[in-house]
Amino acid sequence: MALVYIGLGSNLSNPKLQISNAITALENIKQSKLNAVSSLYFSRPMGPQDQPDYMNAVVALETQLTPLQLLEHLQTIEKNAGRERKGEHWGARIIDLDILLFGEQTINNERLTVPHYGLHLREFVLIPLVEIAPDLKLPDGTSISLLASIIDINGLNVHSKLRD
Repeated sequence: MALVYIGLGSNLSNPKLQISNAITALENIKQSKLNAVSSLYFSRPMGPQDQPDYMNAVVALETQLTPLQLLEHLQTIEKNAGRERKGEHWGARIIDLDILLFGEQTINNERLTVPHYGLHLREFVLIPLVEIAPDLKLPDGTSISLLASIIDINGLNVHSKLRD
């Protein structure tokens, strides 16, 4: 089984509920087991600032699925929540599910890039990731804790725990 880290984000239609529903859907993916859920965090939008702040979390999931099979499941969860892919880069969304890390794999194809291409630049990913996996390293050996310790938190703040 591969240990996978998935970033969740929402800033529309009751973001806390959207993330909670997405986590429940992740728990129901066959051949997979949810291991950990970070706290919820509020973050400023990365792109256009004329949109609501985001709520973010990170989960750890063990899976026997291939990376592309898991990606299909994540995109189905997004679609079922009402997400429409309109091509607006960094726009507001009901739910966004990103594979951040997939075991020790490095993947770079037309559908998937792992480690996630922006992982090291996003406080709303690094801080929750360190919360659930403080000793985690990228495939190249870079410490997630080190990256989190030097990133500007950009107004990121913890909201609450979804689960204990």
